Amino acid sequence: MNVADLPVGSSPAPIAYPHFPARWQIFVWRNWELVPVERIAKVLRCTEKEVLQAAAELGLTQTPVINPKWVSHGYLTLIRSNWQLLSYAQILDLLDWTADKLAYTLKEEDFFWVKVGMLKPDCKDLVYEPLTAEQQAETRKLKETLLRHFPENKMAYIEPPFAFLDQFAPKKSIGGEEKFDFNYIHAYSASCGDIFANVDELDPVPENLLAQYASMGIKGVWMHAILYLLCPIPGAEEFSAGYEKRFAALQKIVKRCAKYGIKVYLYVNEPRCMPMAFYDKKPLWKGHAFEERSTCAICTTQSPEPLEWLENSVRHLFREAEGLGGLFCITMSENLTTCQSLFQRHKCPHCKDVAGEKIIADVISAMERGMHSVAPDALMIAYDWAWTVSRESGWKENSEFKKAVMARLPKNVCICSVSEWGKVTNIGGVEQYLVDYSISQVGPSEESLTTWREAKKNGLRTVAKVQINNSWELSAVPYIPVPYLIEEHLTNLKNAGVDGLMLCWTLGGFPGGNLELLNATPEEIAAAKYHPELAAKVCQAWKAFSDSFRKFPFNVNVLYNGPMNFGPMNLFALEKTNYAATMVGFPYDDIDAWRGPYPEETLQNQFKLVTEGWKKGLQLLQDAADQVLEEEKAEFDELYTIAMAAYCHLRSSYLQISFIMARDGGMNKAVMRACLEEEMELTKDLYDIVRRDSRIGFEASNHYYYTLNDLREKIISCESILQKL
Repeated sequence: MNVADLPVGSSPAPIAYPHFPARWQIFVWRNWELVPVERIAKVLRCTEKEVLQAAAELGLTQTPVINPKWVSHGYLTLIRSNWQLLSYAQILDLLDWTADKLAYTLKEEDFFWVKVGMLKPDCKDLVYEPLTAEQQAETRKLKETLLRHFPENKMAYIEPPFAFLDQFAPKKSIGGEEKFDFNYIHAYSASCGDIFANVDELDPVPENLLAQYASMGIKGVWMHAILYLLCPIPGAEEFSAGYEKRFAALQKIVKRCAKYGIKVYLYVNEPRCMPMAFYDKKPLWKGHAFEERSTCAICTTQSPEPLEWLENSVRHLFREAEGLGGLFCITMSENLTTCQSLFQRHKCPHCKDVAGEKIIADVISAMERGMHSVAPDALMIAYDWAWTVSRESGWKENSEFKKAVMARLPKNVCICSVSEWGKVTNIGGVEQYLVDYSISQVGPSEESLTTWREAKKNGLRTVAKVQINNSWELSAVPYIPVPYLIEEHLTNLKNAGVDGLMLCWTLGGFPGGNLELLNATPEEIAAAKYHPELAAKVCQAWKAFSDSFRKFPFNVNVLYNGPMNFGPMNLFALEKTNYAATMVGFPYDDIDAWRGPYPEETLQNQFKLVTEGWKKGLQLLQDAADQVLEEEKAEFDELYTIAMAAYCHLRSSYLQISFIMARDGGMNKAVMRACLEEEMELTKDLYDIVRRDSRIGFEASNHYYYTLNDLREKIISCESILQKL
C-alpha cells in the first residue's frame, strides 16, 4: 500500500492551536521524551541540535529520557496526539511504520478509524523554521508560564508509563464463596491489534498478571482474534501471511494460562470483510458493498464456502490449540462481517429474502460444530449485542428477534447479554431505554432477564456481560470505587440464576479494585484492610461515591462522545472548532454530540450533582487520613489516589460543559474565567497523580488518553485563553 491509498474522509482543515507561537513547536512539545530526538528532527527536516535548542526555548528538559514503550505499546496515543498536526507521511516517519501497518491499525484495531472520526485533517508537512523576533518573545513567555506551574523538579514521571506491567502479584484472598460457574476478563494490558503476531514484545498475558488473576478467582481471559490470520482461507492464503507464527503464539499462550487454571477465550467477529482484491479470487463470497470502507460484506447464502471455512477453521483451532477455553462471538458489531451486519442484507440479492436471524444462527452454528467436534467441553458464547430486526425499528423491539435466533441455535451454546441493556431510566427527568453497558445504572434489566429465561427454556446456558471495574462512563482509572453499586448488581445476577460472567469489555481488566467483590462484600473487604473505625469511614466514602455515581447522565452519546475519559487533557477553545466528537477518540468541543437526549442544562447539572456528591466522599477520606495506621497506608493511599483521579475527570467534564455553554451563550467571560481557573487546578492535581501512578489514563484499546506533555499543554492553553479574556 502507498501513503496515497490511506483513507482521508472529508479531510477538513486542521484545528489551529494559538497557544503556541509556531505550529512545529507543538509537535516538539507533544512528542518530547516519547520518541527519540532524531525521529523528531527527521519529521521536521532539521538537525537534532535545532530540535534540542527549540526544546530548551520551550522550557523542556535538555536531557530527554526516552521510554521506548511509547512506540511499541503506546502508538495509538502517538497517532492521536499528532492527528491534527502531521500528514500521513510524517506520521509514518514518526513511528517508523509502513503504510500497510497504519492501514491495518486504522481498520482492525478496535475501529480506530472510527475513533479518529473517519477523516484525516488536511495537514501540510510540518517543517522547522527559525522563529521570528515576535515568536521568540512569545516563546519566552510560554517558558515562563510553564516553569511557574511546573518547576524543573516536577517535569519528569516518577513512575514511568507502562510500569504497571511489572507490578502484578498474587493478592490475599478475601471472602471465598464463588457465586458463578465461570467468568472471563479482558487482560488489562492486552492490545486490540494483531495480538498473536508479536507476543514476545507485546505480551498480552504476562505470568505475573495471570498469577494475580488466579489469586482473585478469575477463570478465563479473552482476547481479539481474526480467524483468517490464524487459519488461511483456501485459495486466498496470501491474505494470511504469518499465520504459522500467530498460531504458535496462540498455543504458547493457551499453555501458559493453563498453568494458572485460566482458560483462553477468543473474541471473533466472523466471517470478516476482506480487501477488495480478495473478492477477485473468491467472487462467491462477495455480498453487498461498503463503498465508504472499500470492502464488501461476506455473503453466507450464495455459496456454502464461507460457512464451511468457518467450521473447518474453528475445528483446526481447537484441535491444534489444545485446551483453548472457547469462543465468544458478536455477529452484529461495528465490524463489517455478513450481509446482515449493520442491518443491510436488503442490499444483497442473495440475502435480501433470507431471515436475519437465520444468517446469524448459521454463523454461530458453523463455529459451534467445528469447536465441539474436537473440544466438547469448550464454550461457544453468542453475544446478543445489537440483535434486533433493524436499526429503524428501535432497540425496544429486539426481544422477539432474540427469541427467533435462539430457537435456531444448538443446545450447547451460551447466550451472553449486556445485563443493563433495555433498562428504562429516568435521569434528570429524561426517560430512556438504556443501550450498552453501565456501572451507574444497576442491572439486570427486565429485557435481559427475559432473554435469559428464554435461553434456559431452549436449553442454553446464560452469561451476563457486566463492567465490574470501570466503564466508558470513566475508563481512565483502573476502577471506579463504587463497590455498593457493583455488589447490588452481582447480587441481582446471582438471584437471577445466571451461569457465568463476562467481566468487562477491553476496559475494566485491572486485576484488583472491584474484582474483590466477586467473593466478598464491601464491609468484608474494608474489614480485611483497615481497623474497625477506619473501615467504617471507608465504607461511608464508598457509599458517597456510589450514591453520587447513580446520577451520572447515562446515554451512549454521552459515553462515547463526551469528555469524561480524556478529562482535563481535552483543550478548551475560545472559538468553536467545528469538529464533530468521535467515538472515544476526540471529544473536541462538540457539546451537542456529548449530550445525547439531555438538554445542555440537564447534562451540566447531572455532572454537577455527581461531582458534588463525589467530593463529599473525598472529604470523608481526608477526615479519616489521620487515623490510618502505617500498615494500612498503602491501601488507603491507593483508594484516595483513584478516587481523586476520578474526580478530576468527572469535574473537568462539568467545567468543559459549563465553559462551552458560557462561550456559546453570549461569551459570559466571568463564568469562562471561573471554569478556566478551576480546570487549571484540576489539571495540576491530575498531573501530580499521573506522575506517580502509571495506571491513570491507560485503557487497553486506546493506550494512554494523555501524557504529562498533554496536561502541561492544557495549562499553557488555559493561560492563553485567560489573557485573551
